[in-house]
Amino acid sequence: MLRENLNDFLGFLAVAREQNFTRAAAKLGVSQSALSHAIRGLEARLGVRLLARTTRSVATTPAGERLLRTIGPRFDQIEAELADLSELRDRPAGMIRITAGEHSAETVLWPALKKLLPTYPDIKVELVVDYGLTDIVAERYDAGVRLGEQVAKDMIAVRIGPDLRMAVVGSPSYFARRPLPKRPQDLTEHNCINIRLPTLGGIYAWEFEKRGRALKVRVDGQLIFTNLALRLNAVRDGLGLAYMTEDQVEADIASGRLIRVLEDWCAPFAGYHLYYPSRRQPTPAFAVLVEALRYRTR
Repeated sequence: MLRENLNDFLGFLAVAREQNFTRAAAKLGVSQSALSHAIRGLEARLGVRLLARTTRSVATTPAGERLLRTIGPRFDQIEAELADLSELRDRPAGMIRITAGEHSAETVLWPALKKLLPTYPDIKVELVVDYGLTDIVAERYDAGVRLGEQVAKDMIAVRIGPDLRMAVVGSPSYFARRPLPKRPQDLTEHNCINIRLPTLGGIYAWEFEKRGRALKVRVDGQLIFTNLALRLNAVRDGLGLAYMTEDQVEADIASGRLIRVLEDWCAPFAGYHLYYPSRRQPTPAFAVLVEALRYRTR
């Protein structure tokens, strides 16, 4: 095998796994045109078509699927062996890829990373903010962050944050026009700021619990968001009621900028956990990160 084929094989693996030239090129740090040219050259040298391209998708041909099955695991093994060599270094080193939601990234991961990374300059972290329940094995992440109740049983889970609690809040200007809800069902009469989560395939139903009684309420309103900052801005501006984690709005509640309702219906629940495959052999760099994130009650 010619040595120049190696990079082309890596390019093919990236496209085959992503099923998309744009995402594969971004992952490899090359231009889409250069990647496409490299794979065409690889196909010409091998004398077979590896990818079936359309205007909307990319799929492997039978030859491409066979090549993916045979060389993919071998390249993964080489990559893992190279990562293991970091054990011989004086300092932990290497790239760690993590997928997490926006709230956990801001409140748990970032505070730990900004303290850790200056101490370990050879550790690199790629943090991808994603609300989907990503398959970290298929997407080749080292770890993910989810709420404790969402972690699969075959994963190792490390608690990295305290229990959480939700809060329903509205501004004084909003409640000047509307009565305070006394029970969750009253929310159907209010203008609520909704959340769309890809894990649910639609609008999130607000969850409540009181004395063991669980309740989900599908609310309605003029606004639907997928990010935290816009939801917080909207509720502060009096455009509706919001369902936020307690830590996001506690300062606004204390200052009187927001009013909390239905507090007795918002029970604590398991906080964030870092999770990764049980068969994964942690590198020194990953082990350092886990210890930096591990939650310790104070």
